[in-house]
Amino acid sequence: MEGLKQRIVEKALQEGFVACRMCRPDAVPDVADRLAAFVAAGHHGQMEWMADRMAWRGDPTALWPEARTVIMLVESYHPKQDPLAILERPDQGAISVYAQGRDYHDVVKKRLKRVARWLMAEASDQNPEVKVFVDTAPVPEKALGEAAGLGWQGKHTNLVSRDWGNWGFLGAIFTTLKLPPDTGEIDRCGSCRACLDICPTDAFPAPYQLDARKCISYLTIEHKGPVAPELRSKMGNRIYGCDDCLAVCPWNKFAVAARDIRLLARPELQSPKLAELAALDDAAFRTLFSGSAIKRIGRDKFVRNVLYAIGNSGDAALRGAAQKLVTDPDPAVADAATWALDQLPDA
Repeated sequence: MEGLKQRIVEKALQEGFVACRMCRPDAVPDVADRLAAFVAAGHHGQMEWMADRMAWRGDPTALWPEARTVIMLVESYHPKQDPLAILERPDQGAISVYAQGRDYHDVVKKRLKRVARWLMAEASDQNPEVKVFVDTAPVPEKALGEAAGLGWQGKHTNLVSRDWGNWGFLGAIFTTLKLPPDTGEIDRCGSCRACLDICPTDAFPAPYQLDARKCISYLTIEHKGPVAPELRSKMGNRIYGCDDCLAVCPWNKFAVAARDIRLLARPELQSPKLAELAALDDAAFRTLFSGSAIKRIGRDKFVRNVLYAIGNSGDAALRGAAQKLVTDPDPAVADAATWALDQLPDA
């Protein structure tokens, strides 16, 4: 099986993944307790699906009892530009690097399926079964990635690697084949606090712990309705996601460039004008973000985020864009527009 394992790794790299390692489904025994503590503290916010599926998310063996190996893969989306530079341009919107290109769910899943189909053919004499997952099922990808040796979960709770930094999409192939497992990675964060100290909203109550209710990625993507007033001013011009903690990780000096041009930033999403984004109706929103992960949150939530950024801009020239939305049919949008006008100086 060692020979087959090596061929799987070679195939994964040929397909564009930057790393491929393996572990047993039961290699993450502490996940269930960590997840239970996270939910008990209310740190999951409105993400009720985390609480509803704790039995599966906390135990990969429960998701598919027949699986004997989890093949963990990572695809790089390391940005060419400095993702923090946009924060100095308050009239423009900051979109998380991962969402500036093609929806990674589509790109990575298709690549995973190619590897999985190849594996079924390569090991056809053993009649293997496979299932692929990319952030669409209750799979603890980061914990499994650490157990497989792809990297370790850093103090910002994301996976970090000595080989590819922390800009990576994780994918998993569960299989009934019993392949030799790799050695898990150890924590190499040391005394570094860069990711914790840069967080605009103090979303990390302690190293390796995240309170999603304060995280700008959660607030701009998952949170429904108005964002708490005390957090709005801390969001700056971040309108979809937040890359601050990822961008300052010193292990990014080893980052590997993204290999798939579909994951590279679309020019129109690198520094979009807030005034233009605020004017989007539903049809225009769907057209602009066709094929993008951003499309999933819908026009109303997105424009709400844009209005918070307008309120934080200090730019009186943007009052007109906010004024047009004070009577928006969506209550959260109308509330955000009113708030923005209250923050902006008179023209």
